[in-house]
Amino acid sequence: MRLLRRLDSFPAELRGGALTIGNFDGVHRGHKHVMQRLKQHAARVGGPAIVFTFDPHPARLLRPDQSPPPLTWIDRKAELLSELGVDVVVAYPTDMALLQLEYGDFFQRIVLEQIGARAMVEGPNFFFGHERRGDVQRLGELCVANEMELEVVQPKLEKAGEEMISSSRIRRLIGLGDVSGARSLLTQPYRIRGLVVHGSARGASLGFPTANLDAIDTLVPAHGVYVGRALIERRWFWTAVHIGPNPTFGEHASKVEIHVLDFEGSLYGTVLEVDFIERVRGVQAFEDVAALRTQLHRDIEFARDVARRWMPD
Repeated sequence: MRLLRRLDSFPAELRGGALTIGNFDGVHRGHKHVMQRLKQHAARVGGPAIVFTFDPHPARLLRPDQSPPPLTWIDRKAELLSELGVDVVVAYPTDMALLQLEYGDFFQRIVLEQIGARAMVEGPNFFFGHERRGDVQRLGELCVANEMELEVVQPKLEKAGEEMISSSRIRRLIGLGDVSGARSLLTQPYRIRGLVVHGSARGASLGFPTANLDAIDTLVPAHGVYVGRALIERRWFWTAVHIGPNPTFGEHASKVEIHVLDFEGSLYGTVLEVDFIERVRGVQAFEDVAALRTQLHRDIEFARDVARRWMPD
């Protein structure tokens, strides 16, 4: 899979493929269905399967005070799309010049001239161009005029009559701490990344050393204790993750602390990626340190039990 961040020198060998445009935040099972159809169209026209996405999300420029935190960073998004068989991801640097293009100009410059697409796949709620004036009907007219295939893929539902799978729905679940529910809608467990920084070292004094994550650039799950797994030097280690304050010690600042099971060594200064598998409990204030230590032992045993029975999707 090739990740491109500009179009002014789009490789000639990548022209003539099938294209889909969107944010694809989180890369969920609905997106997977779109990518399956995209690959089929790419095979039919004899070109690559191409995803055009935005970096950052347009809402970050247009409505910064209303823009929700993303579910994925660009490299992670490209990795997930690659697992679905996408050949090319264009992470276009979003700016006001792009957002002010009328939909016809966007189609002419981006789709035809720069990418040279011969087929497109989109969902029914697709909008493009200045102030989202372009919709699937107008896109269909442009495709017909340029002898291009267009397939409008219907939203993916878990079951008939249920709410469609969407990034907004997944964001809501993660905000509630339901990482298991979110995982059932995603193509992979929900993941965050952060820089390991020095903390108070209180976890080590309790016998449970933790890595404190800072500079997290995606949505952080609700306060609570979770079972997760961390990627360290290309190996997965199971973890217990605490998100929130430490009320037992009178602390009110929210932190993300990772206790890595069966790991020895320093992680300071590294970027740690953590998958969330299950929620264990909420944040609690304990009577004393002994009660807290007892609960931490229970949390670790719960994490080990999950590790024994959990198999990746």
